[in-house]
This record gives sequence, structure tokens and C-alpha cells, in this order.
Amino acid sequence: MPALLVALLAAGLAAAPGTPGTPAASAAAHPSGVAPSPGRGATGSGPDAVAPRRATWSWPVPEPHPVLRPFVAPEHAWSPGHRGLDVGTAVDTVVVAPDDGVVHFSGVVVDRPVLSLRHADGVLSSVEPVTSELRAGDSVERGQPVGVVRPGHCTEGPSCVHLGARVDGAYVSPLLFLGGGVPSVLLPTRR
Repeated sequence: MPALLVALLAAGLAAAPGTPGTPAASAAAHPSGVAPSPGRGATGSGPDAVAPRRATWSWPVPEPHPVLRPFVAPEHAWSPGHRGLDVGTAVDTVVVAPDDGVVHFSGVVVDRPVLSLRHADGVLSSVEPVTSELRAGDSVERGQPVGVVRPGHCTEGPSCVHLGARVDGAYVSPLLFLGGGVPSVLLPTRR
């Protein structure tokens, strides 16, 4: 079994059925909870795969932080999916760094302001639509204000911020880092 898949399962990827914001909540979710990465197999794993840390991130916006749309991994890297969580919050809400890190990217992608942070072990977080005065290379600390939510991602219903997470180049559910999973039990396969 690929090293990253084993690490994800050990980190509590699987959640109780129907838990909002988890891969188990959607029939379309990839069973590994990892969006496939080109050339790396279905789990985005490889010999240098990085295992996610448990419940190390804080939420980027204040409570309540309802998950309006859960992570849904696509079947293939090019397939439709939802590569993050849409977290309900008001426009102009201050966004904080979920963990210590360094700004990887701050700018506009297509038509939305995006802020991406590189954390320990090469894990990347991203938030959008978020404007920030930070620049690539700036250091941030967990809980430090890093930007402000702008309108544009959730066009129906309440406003939101999209929170994404990547491990070894593959999108994973940010709930892995927010403590949203429960321990998994691996069962033997029948032959």
C-alpha cells in the first residue's frame, strides 16, 4: 500500500459516515481522500511522500466556521471535484494563518485573490478569495492575521472562504489538519 495512503489512514482520514466536510459525506469522494496527482498513482504518493500531521491547524476564520461545501476528491487529477473546504464567514473577516509557515504565493489567480502558505514538511495551505499585503517569503505564525475575505467564491447563500491543503503536490481534505477525522481501522482483504 502506498506510504501516503497508509499515513493518511493512520492520521484518521476516514470519518464517521455523514460527517459534514469529510470525504465520507459525499458518495463522489475518492476513497483515499486524496486527489490523484499526475504520474504518482491514485494517492499522490511516492517514495518521498509527506505524512500529514494530526490536528495542528487552527481554523482560518473565527467561530462559527460551518463547512458549507466539503472536500470532494476527483476520480482523476483532471476530473471535477472540490479540492478544499468552503467555510462560511462574512466578507471583510480577518483571516489568520492556520499554522506557522512562509508565504508561498500572494496574488491573483484568474479573477480571485489567493494566499498560499508553506508549512512544516512542505504542506501547503491556501485561502481564497483573500487579499493580503504579505509577499512570497514572508514568515507567518499560527493565528497571525494574514488577509481579509473578499466576495467571489460562494456566490449563492452566505459568503465563505475556500481553504485548501496539499501534501506532496496532491490535494487532501484540510480536515486532516483541523482534527476533523477519526481513527480508521484497516481490515484484512479477502483473497
